[in-house]
Amino acid sequence: MRLRLEFTTEPFDLEEPPEHALVAREVVESGALEAVDVGPFGNTAEGSVDAVVEAVAEVLRRSLAAGATRVSLQVNALPERDGEGLA
Repeated sequence: MRLRLEFTTEPFDLEEPPEHALVAREVVESGALEAVDVGPFGNTAEGSVDAVVEAVAEVLRRSLAAGATRVSLQVNALPERDGEGLA
């Protein structure tokens, strides 16, 4: 099974990305996730169940330690691709 992770960290700063946003982005960009898209108001990535669960835990740990006061996230199961079964 593949999952899609969407998340934001707060508080926002429109002048420059706060430290908590930078460390959260670093987690998704340096891990085992795919289709990573980071933006000023949200981030998305896809991966296996294990990769997404590990990334969520690390995003929470590191962004909260770096000053985030809120982390909003959503995880969706993606439709099966041809030739893929449930893992």
